Amino acid sequence: IIYQVSPKVEFTNIKCTSLDLSFSSFDYCHIKAVNRSFKYLSLKVKLHKVPITKIKVNIAVLKRFNGYRPFMYNVTVDACRFIRNPKSNPVFSYLYSLFKTYSNMNHTCPYNHDLIVEKLNTQFVNNQVTAVLPVPEGDYIFETNWFAENIQRAVVRVYGTLS
Repeated sequence: IIYQVSPKVEFTNIKCTSLDLSFSSFDYCHIKAVNRSFKYLSLKVKLHKVPITKIKVNIAVLKRFNGYRPFMYNVTVDACRFIRNPKSNPVFSYLYSLFKTYSNMNHTCPYNHDLIVEKLNTQFVNNQVTAVLPVPEGDYIFETNWFAENIQRAVVRVYGTLS
């Protein structure tokens, strides 16, 4: 008998924090379990001061070893420049690919609308972190820090397990 073992990603929590409520606020930020094996996450950030023409994003992946520690990636990019030329940063391109098809953040600056990630499911993420670039088992945080006009405006942390 041959058993095939396939790794599985599971979202365990999401925390969205607006650091400047006069600039942006989250309409919703949640994980929804459709059934025991299908979960997705959705978030919507309402922008109060548009248009936004300067955006930087820091993405860090943290893994739990006696607390969460940096793991593999911690990159910061000028998002407006990156969207114009995605090949400019292959690491950020991979991290952005984890959510870009489920998002409306796929055009160049300026942004003059609410930002949405809608129904990003675990099966899609599972394929990205097991087939595209294999990642070891463990508990992780996918942390994004959002800066506009060089001021940190929001933090989104997605907690997950790869087993």
